[in-house]
Amino acid sequence: MRQIPLGTKGTFTLHVQPEHLANRFKDATLPQVLATPVMILIMENAALNAMRAFLDAGESAVGTAVDVRHFAATPVGRDVRATAEVVNVEGKRIDFKVSASDGIEEIGSGTHQRIVIDLRSFNERLAKKGSH
Repeated sequence: MRQIPLGTKGTFTLHVQPEHLANRFKDATLPQVLATPVMILIMENAALNAMRAFLDAGESAVGTAVDVRHFAATPVGRDVRATAEVVNVEGKRIDFKVSASDGIEEIGSGTHQRIVIDLRSFNERLAKKGSH
């Protein structure tokens, strides 16, 4: 991995569809609004997009921590755009400030952490776990 400058930003946008709603993931009686795990997915993808250009061949990054608040509801049909900004780099650990907006208001914010991995060794360790 090449050094990632502090302040590097990435974005990711998702058009909210029925399959992204809280009532599809949990209890059918929940309102038809964007599910929190989907908002987190959008934020994680923004973080990965921020660092993608700095990864070497055979590397990727996995999420290791998420601390976010989801404070506004988003209905079907809106575009949710997340932004992730690199705020700290320690070795292979990258810390991000993340936020998401639905075009009307900010709907969530917090922090996210990713660790750079070597895909080959990661997949080898995973395969060993699967053989038990």
